[in-house]
Amino acid sequence: MLLIYNNPAAIEAMSEQERSRLFGEVDTIMAELTASGELIRGEALAGAAKTVRLRGGVVATTDGPFIEAKEQFAGYIAVDVASEERAVEIAARWPDSQWGAMEVRQILG
Repeated sequence: MLLIYNNPAAIEAMSEQERSRLFGEVDTIMAELTASGELIRGEALAGAAKTVRLRGGVVATTDGPFIEAKEQFAGYIAVDVASEERAVEIAARWPDSQWGAMEVRQILG
């Protein structure tokens, strides 16, 4: 699983040309992963999040996981690859790795 973290304000500050280039890079990688059969699924996530905790039988909700964080969990790509090295290679190509972050995790099960 490749978890995508980015700063929405950074995307909003980009010119239309920069955004087009960014999304073009994503489209290219997605096409390659689809063609190779490595893509399982991927989704973008809405910016708003709620954290839910149950403590002593009482439900508490707060906005976001980390309200002060500039970077947020923006989406994910699930891939079926031969090695962790391949997953890292894909994550390093993802545009968000240049100004945000990508997290690589193995899916159990």
